[in-house]
Amino acid sequence: MTIERLHSGVRMSQAVIHNGIVHLAGQVGAPGEDAAAQTRAVLENVDQLLAEAGTDKSRLLTATIWLADMADFGAMNGVWEEWIGGANAPTRATGEVKLATPDYKVEVIVTAALP
Repeated sequence: MTIERLHSGVRMSQAVIHNGIVHLAGQVGAPGEDAAAQTRAVLENVDQLLAEAGTDKSRLLTATIWLADMADFGAMNGVWEEWIGGANAPTRATGEVKLATPDYKVEVIVTAALP
């Protein structure tokens, strides 16, 4: 079985494809933006990486969402629900964590199946 890595660097790859599954690294938005704007940017990144890997959000399996502050749960969910469109929702967990820098409010990690 092959392992394909997209946008690899010394520390990490943005996506790893193995055995029909696409694993994305945690995606973050522009530092300093509010949670809704960061969520929109994150989901645009997710869409782009999934397309590059040969799949899309309709094939999501899991999502892990980290928020710097659970007070942003509603703002993030509003953007998420619009993006997911009420269909093909993955399993999901959301938690509050201290992110890499205080300027990040949202980080999203997903896995998806290839067609």
